[in-house]
Amino acid sequence: MWGAVVASLAAAACFALAGVLQQRAAARRPDEESLSPALVRHLVRQPMWLGGIGLAVLAYGFQALALAHAPLSLVQPLIVCELVFAIPLAARLARTRLGPREWAGTAAVTCGLAVALLAARPQGGSTEASPGGWLLTLGALGGLAAAALAAGRAVAGPPKASLIALAAGVVMGGQSVLLDATVDRFDEGAAAVFASWQTYLLVAASLGGLLLIQSAFQAGPLAAGMPVIDAAEPAVAIAVGIGLFGESLRGGWAAGVAAGCGAVVTLAGIVALDTSPVLRALYGRQTAGRRKGVPSGAG
Repeated sequence: MWGAVVASLAAAACFALAGVLQQRAAARRPDEESLSPALVRHLVRQPMWLGGIGLAVLAYGFQALALAHAPLSLVQPLIVCELVFAIPLAARLARTRLGPREWAGTAAVTCGLAVALLAARPQGGSTEASPGGWLLTLGALGGLAAAALAAGRAVAGPPKASLIALAAGVVMGGQSVLLDATVDRFDEGAAAVFASWQTYLLVAASLGGLLLIQSAFQAGPLAAGMPVIDAAEPAVAIAVGIGLFGESLRGGWAAGVAAGCGAVVTLAGIVALDTSPVLRALYGRQTAGRRKGVPSGAG
């Protein structure tokens, strides 16, 4: 069990450094590339960004190792600790000192997410769902992502990054659901996998999610985007699992109350980070560098 704990924390550290490197690379790209494939096309030429992708792959390896020796209910909350590594590291690299508000916001998001994930442990269910159920679910997720992006156009700085991150988390949560449906067809052979529409939508969701994540990283500090992605992705996956696949919370109503309390604490932490004067100042230096054509290293 202790080996799984160490592997989970190693995955969290790798995810954290991966996010920092990707955000620092994305922050240097001009505003007009936001939500454009040109953003990813330019990022793949940057060694810093590729290093972040490599660390993310390594993190998934550590996560797989942890899952081989411990349940998801233990591993997933530990991996949320990436925020404790990532936000202070991003501030340190930007030569910015975090204050009590930023530390409290980071702690609130981390603890709130850990509690929510520990409480909300779905069980049962089946990935076999009706076409109407799939259509309603995917339409709702698409509408939520589109609404978040539309709202993001009306704001700037950390709130904009958080709203784009919300869209990214929704898409990646849907991607997790599509992955479950695709993996369940492996037993039927390759023909069944490639004949399934979920397989192709999975690829599209993965590519769209990648673009949205990098756009969130470009739009504001890491502390504004990463917590929202970490919160939205599992929330969507759990909600769809319950609504579409017929899963249920392992602990019943008590688990639902605990998960709700964790979600409220997480939201409070996200608001504290988004309204932080320190993060707004950091983003101000970042955008000033862009206007002058100077690459920004702020994270």
